[in-house]
Amino acid sequence: MLSLVKDRALAPSGRVKIEWARDNMPVLARISKRFSATRVFKGHRVGMCLHLEAKTAVLAEDFLKAGADVAITGSNPLSTQDDVAAALSETGVHVYAWRGVSEQEHRSNVAKVLSLKPDILIDDGGELSITAHLKGSRWLDEIIGACEETTTGVTRLKAMEKAGRLKFPVIAVNDAYTKFLFDSRYGTGQSGLEGIMRATNLLLAGRTVVVAGFGWVGRGVAQRAKGMGSRVIVTEVDPVRALEALMEGFDIMPMADAAAVGDLFITATGNTNIITASHMTVMKDRAILCNVGHYDVEVSVRDLERISKGKTRVRPEVTEYKLKSGRRLYLLSDGRLVNLAAADGHPAEVMDMSFAGQALSAEYLLKNGRKLASKVIRVPQELDLQIARWRLEAFGKKIDTLTKVQRQYAQSWQL
Repeated sequence: MLSLVKDRALAPSGRVKIEWARDNMPVLARISKRFSATRVFKGHRVGMCLHLEAKTAVLAEDFLKAGADVAITGSNPLSTQDDVAAALSETGVHVYAWRGVSEQEHRSNVAKVLSLKPDILIDDGGELSITAHLKGSRWLDEIIGACEETTTGVTRLKAMEKAGRLKFPVIAVNDAYTKFLFDSRYGTGQSGLEGIMRATNLLLAGRTVVVAGFGWVGRGVAQRAKGMGSRVIVTEVDPVRALEALMEGFDIMPMADAAAVGDLFITATGNTNIITASHMTVMKDRAILCNVGHYDVEVSVRDLERISKGKTRVRPEVTEYKLKSGRRLYLLSDGRLVNLAAADGHPAEVMDMSFAGQALSAEYLLKNGRKLASKVIRVPQELDLQIARWRLEAFGKKIDTLTKVQRQYAQSWQL
């Protein structure tokens, strides 16, 4: 199958990015060295739907080196880096991705990945898994299982399981400690603000930043914004998370109240219609709206279009909407993932752990998938802990170990 990318001439630039990422992903390199030596994926086919940038390319190439036939598409229209896609297509990986794909093109690319008849899926948002189910049994028969990268995807696949529709096991890589405690918090916290700063070239210090949602992504964004000198307001629906945010030093209020005082709004909930017309109509002139959730449903672009009398692209990732009142609102990256659309996504050292989890979970499925129930399961704890140990080693750090007496004491009920 031929790859479909925007411009193969961009490959040299993409190769430089990939090698930089590889040099900063020592845990995945360690796994890849073993995979390549044993050719553990020989005879298998890996289908991938991920944000196609440099770190993702490293993972795809590692599956290829391990003997797999690999096909990949992007999981978001604005997160694909065309030079990286071009470079990856030269390695033997089947690539179907370019920045700015339409919804129809995206669905077609997902179908092309599935036409490889993969037996392992590496998913981000559940699109490969769900599409395979919708297409019927002939698409499902080959699949041993899937590894899911995001909260959105895990939520969807758990809903499928609850409805009795899930036909193969899914490892929730997103729920591994070495993923959500680091990727979601430190990765999005840094890359989200990086995307905003690249897109706008504006100062965060002194601004009032409203963060919608205080899950692991939201708390990472809130912490980094606070560190940049912003006054941070958190909006939440969960009273425990709201209380935690309050005790972390953030202000708490409903979005209806925050809308009138915020300068910069960052949605991080994974849900829909977080910011709607009722909020937009009371916002300050020149307020900025953006999203770090997986899909472009958190800021209602439809509402923004409806209440505006015109729009202008004022910077590559900034659209100015002029409201009928004369006030202006600025939407970043069309409401899509600002950390990937306007920047390079998570730092390589963070994705090193997340993609190590993907690689080891895929190997686990190869060995055990046919024996597992069609459920969403967690990454085995021993794999999670091993990734953490290797990451600490890469940082040059050592930790204590329990003595025999301490282990016995920890397991005893006696005083």
